[in-house]
Amino acid sequence: MTANNFRHIIMVGPPGSGKGTQAAILAEKLQITTISAGELLRAEARTGSELGKQIAARIDFGKLVPPEIIVRAMIQEIAKPENSAGYIMDGFPRSMDQVGLFDEAISKEPYSDKNLTPDLVLFLQVPDDYIYDRILGRSQCAKCGEMYHEKFKTPKVFGVCDRCGGKEFTKRADDTYETVVSRLRTYRSVTAPVIPYYEEKGLLKCIDGTGPIDVVSEKIRKVVGY
Repeated sequence: MTANNFRHIIMVGPPGSGKGTQAAILAEKLQITTISAGELLRAEARTGSELGKQIAARIDFGKLVPPEIIVRAMIQEIAKPENSAGYIMDGFPRSMDQVGLFDEAISKEPYSDKNLTPDLVLFLQVPDDYIYDRILGRSQCAKCGEMYHEKFKTPKVFGVCDRCGGKEFTKRADDTYETVVSRLRTYRSVTAPVIPYYEEKGLLKCIDGTGPIDVVSEKIRKVVGY
């Protein structure tokens, strides 16, 4: 199967495995859309639409967004005409509940004739010690949001953002050891069962997610074949 056949891709892996970064790189190479579930929900909440109001009502009060709403938002996005060339979903599906709802929804009207079925699932495999190192060592430009890491991606000029020239860097509030422990626990109990499901369907390809960004990208390129 060639890259031209891979148009509907799911990127899975533990927190800190580099899913978002690699999804963006791959989407640019294949000229398809990358969709982050978290970013999509926050963007939809800002629109004031009926769906957005339902999402905002939960986000604003620190409540979990129900899988039905998450699936609805994702399907509406990938079914848009501007995304007809294909998609890479990052951070979705995160549970077997979401998998079931997603599979059922795309098999029925009005989506059954749009051929939205995933044809490739890329699983970024990264050991726990690497995840702690990657998450706890990252920071971002306070001005433009460009991400950096003290080992894997430092600015070309120390203390100066490559993208905008900003000189102030911040760390995410949830990039703490305690939070990483909690996120990994949740990943193993909730998200990990998604992996054998897609393996049984013959869609799963495992990628060694350790190493610099360009090294991992090359591993993905060899699997996808672009």
